[in-house]
Amino acid sequence: MDRDRHRAGTGPASRLDARADSRPPGSGSRVYNGMPARDLGIEGWHKPWSGGNGGNCLEAMKLADGRVAVRQSSDPDGPALIYTDGEIRAFIQGAKAGEADFLLS
Repeated sequence: MDRDRHRAGTGPASRLDARADSRPPGSGSRVYNGMPARDLGIEGWHKPWSGGNGGNCLEAMKLADGRVAVRQSSDPDGPALIYTDGEIRAFIQGAKAGEADFLLS
């Protein structure tokens, strides 16, 4: 019956909630886009590159479920943006192909 699909814990919505509830080791909170980066811990953040911008860099962390968290190094307690592996892969490949060059002009 159609209404059975909408019971708690079943159907597409519960799968999305389960995906958003990925937890890094030692964390008791769910991982979601825009969450305070400090809630992901202080270990595991990397600066993939650093330019001559006075230390204001992008930092990234690979999460246990394969997603990637990104934060601004000058605001380590600010929001973390959470990307799927596919989203990060597409962004990096696009940037390598010059598709983000418009950001530099």
